[in-house]
Amino acid sequence: MTETRNNSEIIHYIGGALTAGGGTRTQPIYNPATGAVSRHVRLGNQQDLDAAVASARMAFPSWADTPPIRRTRVLFKFLELLSRNKDALAALITAEHGKVFTDAQGEVARGIDIVEFSCGIPQLLKGDFTDQVSTGMDNWTFRQPLGVVAGVTPFNFPVMVPMWMFPVAIAAGNCFVLKPSPIDPSPSLFIADLLKQAGLPDGVFNVVQGDKEVVDALLVHPDVKAVSFVGSTPIANYIYETGARHGKRVQALGGAKNHMVVMPDADVDQAVDALIGAGYGSAGERCMAISVAVLVGDVADKIMPKLVERTKALKVLNGTNLEAEMGPIVTPAAHARITGYIEQGVKEGAQLLADGRTFKYSTAGVGCDGGFWLGGTLFDHVTPEMSIYRDEIFGPVLSCVRVTDLAAAVQLINDHEFGNGVACFTRDGNVAREFSRCIQVGMVGINVPIPVPMAWHGFGGWKKSLFGDMHAYGEEGVRFYTKQKSIMQRWPESISKGAEFVMPTSK
Repeated sequence: MTETRNNSEIIHYIGGALTAGGGTRTQPIYNPATGAVSRHVRLGNQQDLDAAVASARMAFPSWADTPPIRRTRVLFKFLELLSRNKDALAALITAEHGKVFTDAQGEVARGIDIVEFSCGIPQLLKGDFTDQVSTGMDNWTFRQPLGVVAGVTPFNFPVMVPMWMFPVAIAAGNCFVLKPSPIDPSPSLFIADLLKQAGLPDGVFNVVQGDKEVVDALLVHPDVKAVSFVGSTPIANYIYETGARHGKRVQALGGAKNHMVVMPDADVDQAVDALIGAGYGSAGERCMAISVAVLVGDVADKIMPKLVERTKALKVLNGTNLEAEMGPIVTPAAHARITGYIEQGVKEGAQLLADGRTFKYSTAGVGCDGGFWLGGTLFDHVTPEMSIYRDEIFGPVLSCVRVTDLAAAVQLINDHEFGNGVACFTRDGNVAREFSRCIQVGMVGINVPIPVPMAWHGFGGWKKSLFGDMHAYGEEGVRFYTKQKSIMQRWPESISKGAEFVMPTSK
């Protein structure tokens, strides 16, 4: 597999082997820092998806019947290999996504957390037992895997987000089909290689590269029992509705417009640090990025000069440079979309204090003249009617909104259609408590700008940021990838003679 990673074409991994499949379409993979095409990805078709599902279906009976402790022993070996190769994975992320290497290392580390959690899944697969639920009768429940399950994952976290899904699914006894983003697909094959080295049986983990054609085939395939998705809200809604209509369990995480409230009593320097890191880290291409600063009372006049200074001083460099704080935008199309929003924000009357469009690529590093570069952008006096406030820009654009008090801040956030993440910076315990209780958002940080839950807690938003009933990973993930079975049992010696025509009761 090493040779394939270095070749010019990224292909599929089905049934334990690399395959070019039946599709003939390809898509270029760019190095966002240089703009050069580094290789191409082969886009799959219905035939390729069918082959992957068939491979997973064949592997499922044996894998599901494997004792959970033996399944997790494979994951323990995978965990060891991941830890040994984490920098190689991070380098692949930087090469195809563009995020800075240290941020890519952090992404891999958070993925490793989920694998570690999944290694303890036997404890979470235990059922409940009631002795003598009725005379001579016992009742117990346990959880069983669903079968073939699939994940459709985004470009911005090509390692971490798939690991929200497949380690939990596989540990629970399912077989998995991954459809990664075609923008940065190389990590998917690296992961497949490590899983094979760890001893995972062929067919338990498969990768089909592709675009909408593969996703549509997956959503209607009768042998796919569940689909996990992370991406934009329109696509999340489409996947949820289509999958549910075809009888699948669906977990679809959508878009975000994450706010950070800064109260008058907050430490201003800490708040600035948080806004700069959470707003511009990974070029704002995170579903948990802070894109709106809600400045309460007179804190705005204290914080804005420092925000302007720090935004203009961002170290925007090739992600391979360890001094980089922010890298390039992932694709030309994303760059055009973001700059379009900046232009629209100016037209709508927001005050542009730092314009990322003026960034000079010559400062990013040698060979970066063709890259997809944009500096940090900062708006003040943004209002809820503006598109830069309403829409998920998914880029290094921070909008500042001024409000009078905490109640206005909470109302502003609760009125927004997205409810993924939110933060509040304050020294006041009562403010923190009331904010946490009243805010209509799934993940809340108090003096924590990016409140991504740890592996055993689960990730998910509210409102149009999540379609489905269960959050990703953690115990919620275990429930998503398993189904409960209830057993009622008694033996002939305890059964009274004669037919029973009434509803069974505890007698």
